[in-house]
Amino acid sequence: MPKDVLNLLGLCARAGRLKSGLEGCEQAVKRQGAPLCLVDEGISPASRKAMEDACRFAGARLFQLPQGSLGQAIGKPGRMAAAVTDPGFATRLIQLLEAHQNRPCGGPGRKGGGGAQGLDEGEETGP
Repeated sequence: MPKDVLNLLGLCARAGRLKSGLEGCEQAVKRQGAPLCLVDEGISPASRKAMEDACRFAGARLFQLPQGSLGQAIGKPGRMAAAVTDPGFATRLIQLLEAHQNRPCGGPGRKGGGGAQGLDEGEETGP
């Protein structure tokens, strides 16, 4: 995960433009129209499904971050979900996450490899 994404997430949290925790995220997405939701790779399948449903319902983007990086970036270790409520922060984070998602990692022709993963509508996330 690039430092610019983690640094911007930390700044977003310090600015009060981020809701964390599953319930806080669901409320931010459904009621406040948060444009971006982030989940940790270690989130439970049921919680992931709840976030996917909330984002699909509200039209928000959803990205998965490597295990432990979300909580570390926002200064709350163990957090599995966060929603960015500010459109400016969300737009820049989406740009950075998409750029990182398409960067080759581990050799020619390989993509991803432990970076952020965008979860599109209807995409399966588990076995």
